[in-house]
Amino acid sequence: MGTREPDQSPLWIAASDLPTSPGHPFYARLNAVLDAHGFDRFAEDQCREFYAKVMGRPGLPPGQYFRLLLVGYFEGLDAERGIAWRAADSLAVRSFVRLALHEPAPDHSTISRTRRLINVETHRAVFTWVQQRLVEVGLLKGKTVAIDATTLEANAAMRSIVRRDTAETYPEFLTRLAKASGIETPTREDLARLDRKRKKKTSNQDWTNPHDPDAKVTKMKDGRTHLAHKAEHAVDLETGAIVAVSLQRADQGDTTTIVETATAAAEQVENAQADVKDPQPLDEIIADKGYHSNQTMVDLDAVGIRSYVAEPDRGRRDWSKEPAAQAPVYANRRRIRGLRGRRLMRQRGEKIERSFAHLYDTGGMRRTHLRGHANILKRLLIHASGFNLGLVLRQLIGLGTPRGLQGRLATILATLFVVLIASRCRLAAIGISHRFIEAVRDRFSPTTFPVNSSAEATCTPGC
Repeated sequence: MGTREPDQSPLWIAASDLPTSPGHPFYARLNAVLDAHGFDRFAEDQCREFYAKVMGRPGLPPGQYFRLLLVGYFEGLDAERGIAWRAADSLAVRSFVRLALHEPAPDHSTISRTRRLINVETHRAVFTWVQQRLVEVGLLKGKTVAIDATTLEANAAMRSIVRRDTAETYPEFLTRLAKASGIETPTREDLARLDRKRKKKTSNQDWTNPHDPDAKVTKMKDGRTHLAHKAEHAVDLETGAIVAVSLQRADQGDTTTIVETATAAAEQVENAQADVKDPQPLDEIIADKGYHSNQTMVDLDAVGIRSYVAEPDRGRRDWSKEPAAQAPVYANRRRIRGLRGRRLMRQRGEKIERSFAHLYDTGGMRRTHLRGHANILKRLLIHASGFNLGLVLRQLIGLGTPRGLQGRLATILATLFVVLIASRCRLAAIGISHRFIEAVRDRFSPTTFPVNSSAEATCTPGC
């Protein structure tokens, strides 16, 4: 065959000869929703103060920037390098982001710099704008909200932690302890042996990470000890929409962080219904037993919010020291034991875990590639906005993610197969060959789409 000579690239290319794409159906419909409500104009008005008026390098338009972060959620891309590569590679994504074919995709450094320049409140304003679209279509009520938290692995290693008092690294600290114990020149085995004998190895009061002070030492869901952050969600139990997202220190208890998340949820419910004539305030909060404490019950009762918080088994209680907490605790206990309380607890596990799975497992944010709570919270807010937009798209086209179209063809063929089996003899009567039905049967295994053999056996030629 010989060696193929490289083709000389043409000097000029007509615009009509450039490759085109019809666009992804999900992204096309999502763009239609965003354009119908003036998303680009809203984003430009919110971000106007962060852009220079006359001089400087051409910036990334706000509409494109927020769309790129939405692509990160829908495509499950954890890093901004992956978002930039996806925008340059996919014609469908370029169409969604509104990039012309002759226009280069933004570099990851441009996306990162734009994120750093635009503050958290602007990202929260976009999150509120999406919630207002949910209110318009009846997908956000805000009356009953469930709260729960999960851990996110930080972009920091345990080996890089240092002492807060002496700024020593962990190996240097062990070496000092070994010399103090009488070992003049400790080997690596000596340090490992000394480390195993120590009772308390790491504490957030004694150790910190110089590259990401917001990351705290904690135990992950799988049992590993790692530097992590704590993300807390408030979810509408009636619709499954995310009401509020907060990012906390991983070493803080649930009874401490619920105050900030509940306050943010109440504010978001109010802001989302700013144009509603008769808004519905936040009335009920559902949470698991990790959030139960006397102070939590007193605080929720003081602001007029009914609590459905699971109560751990603490045995017989003595109320002589905290008499004010007795009535709220007993009222919460009575509510969670009722039929409605048990139903709300089941819904809490379903709706909260679904938001965690979409944002962090399939959304790519379980391990963060950013440092600092401000940077991470910006992406979390846009990820939560993508989750809420998915609810709107699911109501319009029946799909909440672009990947939902992958199983649509199999569903259509399976439905066609069931219809063909049900009307097998009627189709034969009008001249359609049974070979076509058998071909469809062979295409799908009986284990995947079982057929009622008794219904097929009762079919007669005269039916």
